Amino acid sequence: MPRRFERASEKTAERFLPLRLSRCFIMRHLPVRTMMHALYESSIKSLPLIGRGKVRDIYAVGSDKLLIVTSDRLSAFDVVLPDPIPDKGKVLTQMANFWFGRFSSILPNQLTGIDPESVVAPDEREQVRHRALVVKRLAPLPIEAVVRGYLIGSGWKDYQENGAVCGIRLPAELALAAKLPEPIFTPATKEESGKHDENVSFEQAQRHCDSALAENLRNTGKSGAQLVAEARDAAIALYSAAAAYALTRGIIIADTKFEFGIDDKGVLHLIDEAVTPDSSRFWLEETYRPGGNPPSFDKQYVRDFLETQNWNKQPPAPALPGNVIFKTSEKYKEAYTRLSGLNLAV
Repeated sequence: MPRRFERASEKTAERFLPLRLSRCFIMRHLPVRTMMHALYESSIKSLPLIGRGKVRDIYAVGSDKLLIVTSDRLSAFDVVLPDPIPDKGKVLTQMANFWFGRFSSILPNQLTGIDPESVVAPDEREQVRHRALVVKRLAPLPIEAVVRGYLIGSGWKDYQENGAVCGIRLPAELALAAKLPEPIFTPATKEESGKHDENVSFEQAQRHCDSALAENLRNTGKSGAQLVAEARDAAIALYSAAAAYALTRGIIIADTKFEFGIDDKGVLHLIDEAVTPDSSRFWLEETYRPGGNPPSFDKQYVRDFLETQNWNKQPPAPALPGNVIFKTSEKYKEAYTRLSGLNLAV
């Protein structure tokens, strides 16, 4: 049985009170408007399970496609938390689809157009509805393609230490959350769950991809170093397009992370997710002020709570209180509606 919250039957109340029973989560005292299921872990038996990431469960669909189910798991400080966020996976999937459509003229992507409900058993369709994609099976680049338009997060920490981010020298005396003169590409390593991703220089990313992708690129005429240059140019173009659009919706995209993969000809594709609250930092334009740390449309409530806990940011993570779960779920949905102008399909 999928790990999920069951529907609550109690009257409206002010907050979630999660009750753990084995692999099931029951949400009690749930506000009427938010009565829903939350999927912590999928259980698709009709397809071979390839693996589970921090958020996504991956299944094989034949030899050339994958089913990616986006769960409601949440990771913070690179650690998967014990409590899911209702509807989070649906937000991530539908927002990624929105951006894949807007980005289609810039770069090929992973989508196949196949309905996820058509590749699973009838009794498994609810697990994939509005939260899954059937995608091409591509070889992923072993880096995260981070683009920063503003000076925040780990970039701010690097800048304070040496005036640069990932080896890119920046103007002196920039304030926290300052807009950068132009977007910068700051790659990072991909680490397993529980380990922290590390910022690396462009040259380090090139060497890493040369080594990791040598076999995949053997007959393509390309090198890993070339692919990193392609990824940099694509990531900056994608970020610039997204940031310009988001401003028309009153949202600043401070930074974002893209992931890329290649087919058997070495052609770069956009994969994983695109400009979601999990991979990006969204700020309200109307309240943005440089010099402070603007609130984000993502894990802000979760981060704020975790920072008050006596926790060393290593697994296992603390349980989340119900009000933090509720507010985080609402923020994710608000980000989707504000950016896309659409209502979330649930």
